[in-house]
Amino acid sequence: MNPEYSKTLEIRVRGRVQGVGFRPHVWHLAYELGLVGQVCNDGQGVRIQVSGEPEALSEFRQRLESQAPPLSQIETIEIQEQEQAIEFKEFAIVESVGGKTQTQIAPDTATCSACVAEIYTPSERRYRYPFTNCTHCGPRLSIIQGVPYDRPSTTMANFPLCPQCQQEYDDPGDRRFHAQPIACPICGPKVWLESLTDKDRVGEPGKEIKQTISRIEQGKILAIRGLGGFHLACDATNEDVVNHLRERKRRFGKPFALMARDIRVIRRYCRVSRAEEEALTSPAAPIVLLNADGGERLPEAIAPGVTTLGFMLPYTPLHLLLLETLDYPLVMTSANLSHEPQLISNTEAREKLIGLADTVLFHNRDIANRIDDSVVRIMRGKPRLLRRSRGYVPGEIALPPGCDRHSSILAYGGELKSTFCLIQNNQAILSQHQGDLENPITYVDYQKNLKLFRQLYDHQPQILVADLHPEYLSTKLAQEQAQTHQLPLIQVQHHHAHIASCFVENGIPLDHSPILGIALDGLGFGEEGTIWGGEFLLADYRGYQRLATLKPVAMIGGTKAILEPWRNTYAHLKTAFDWQMLIEKFGHLELFDYFQNKPIALFEQMLQKRLNAPLASSTGRLFDAVSAAIGLCRDRALFEGQGAIELEMAVDRHLLSESDDDFAYPFDINLTHKLLYL
Repeated sequence: MNPEYSKTLEIRVRGRVQGVGFRPHVWHLAYELGLVGQVCNDGQGVRIQVSGEPEALSEFRQRLESQAPPLSQIETIEIQEQEQAIEFKEFAIVESVGGKTQTQIAPDTATCSACVAEIYTPSERRYRYPFTNCTHCGPRLSIIQGVPYDRPSTTMANFPLCPQCQQEYDDPGDRRFHAQPIACPICGPKVWLESLTDKDRVGEPGKEIKQTISRIEQGKILAIRGLGGFHLACDATNEDVVNHLRERKRRFGKPFALMARDIRVIRRYCRVSRAEEEALTSPAAPIVLLNADGGERLPEAIAPGVTTLGFMLPYTPLHLLLLETLDYPLVMTSANLSHEPQLISNTEAREKLIGLADTVLFHNRDIANRIDDSVVRIMRGKPRLLRRSRGYVPGEIALPPGCDRHSSILAYGGELKSTFCLIQNNQAILSQHQGDLENPITYVDYQKNLKLFRQLYDHQPQILVADLHPEYLSTKLAQEQAQTHQLPLIQVQHHHAHIASCFVENGIPLDHSPILGIALDGLGFGEEGTIWGGEFLLADYRGYQRLATLKPVAMIGGTKAILEPWRNTYAHLKTAFDWQMLIEKFGHLELFDYFQNKPIALFEQMLQKRLNAPLASSTGRLFDAVSAAIGLCRDRALFEGQGAIELEMAVDRHLLSESDDDFAYPFDINLTHKLLYL
């Protein structure tokens, strides 16, 4: 480097740039380009001082972002040229400075290509080791117990580093530099097979994975402790064992998730687009919903009544080794009874998996935080998250212009499929999928995760936000906390929140003029205690005007109408038509024979007296009504949304895409009290 022509840049990088290998990335770039200087973490992100010739500095700036570590998420890069070049002897990674360092934990991510290569290379010391990871991959949120994010604050604290691992951890040139979860066969976690009947270890030590595969090939159901919880696994091509799994788990309709060795196996059963392949092979490695129109078929019991399959690829070394020799997919469903959260501890697995699994593949790296598999569907070429969890959380979402003027906010979310959100520094930080809070274990988890996220982000809320529904546990908790800490509480109408979230996703500024938003769902608490679910709102972030809604229809039996779709068919027909006229004109149809065996006279009294028959403008109940009317999901829904899902599956997409005709049913529009009823 010629000092006469050198200059010094100070570079500030903000975002998820700590704990993801960003400083070693900077060090490697500087070393390759012959630059000198230093890099450190501080309270705002990463600070770089780098000196060298202009051409090398230009390439450094370009590669800093284009070759950033896979787990990093750069928000901004600010560059300032120093008036005078600073003389450095070398490029060094220095200790963190500048007060309290921000802690941004990366999500748990799939095994990177470098670690995969190590696992399959006999000369490597981590050859076939099921807990191989580095700065670019492996467990993160699933193992953290507190702050600061370092090894003693994770469940890896039980595994002191051996000298070789310590050397990698301390070496800024190594991809395991300051990687908190690293381990090896000498110092790291172990796996073992255990029988649930006698609680004894089974099989030959060192051959646990091979013996697990052998049991699966014999038609056994195994429980496997994974990254964020236990899974139940079996041969997805064996119809008898899949049916046994449904009986044991008491899960009689909801589709099972699948895991396959590679894309080639998946393509035997599903058509996979480029966007779907990118989602499957991404570091997040989610379950991706795919059209089941490949050349081969799996048993109907995998996904009864639907034409899609949910596939994922192996995302841990343990999964890679299990699937290595299998040319067929495995069912890989959460290990729990229906409606209960996924199991995470060895102790509870020994208690609750009896009767569910034949054998368990345990390991002793504890799971601190339950994390379900994420679910993605590609719509119009773009990934849409149906369940945000493993691989995506924690994750910061930049808020639109204008939101930076507002305080730190804690939003408690709803009760079903609950997720909470922290707002600070013009970012929304969403939690993982929590599940339904009415389950006591889930509610305890929810409160624990609230505390953890607030610690991780040093979040001190000035405003609390909750749903309008007075009986949601999340709302009650928000009310308690608001009173305890003397904080203002804002309660938001359910469908207004849906529409406002769409504004954020599309980058609509805070001060934008009102937009027509359409929110169609199952149920949400409306104004004056009414139940909404099919709403047309002229809305901005601050408020809304309800312009139109689906005509309210009685939910006969209250929540029973959610479980028994035929009730909605009767209620919708009774609301829209004269019942006697329907009998005279259509009494010969099978549907009306079906109604003959139902307590119609009792329903008439309930409707007349409004006894346990609340009115709801629910799109979900409309879908249930149509699904039951045509005989798809009629007597009882085995899982939430079954009627709507089976109705969607019954649509001939090819016919719709090839026809020039509009496929639609007419809706009458009636103006009542300045509100349009559809």
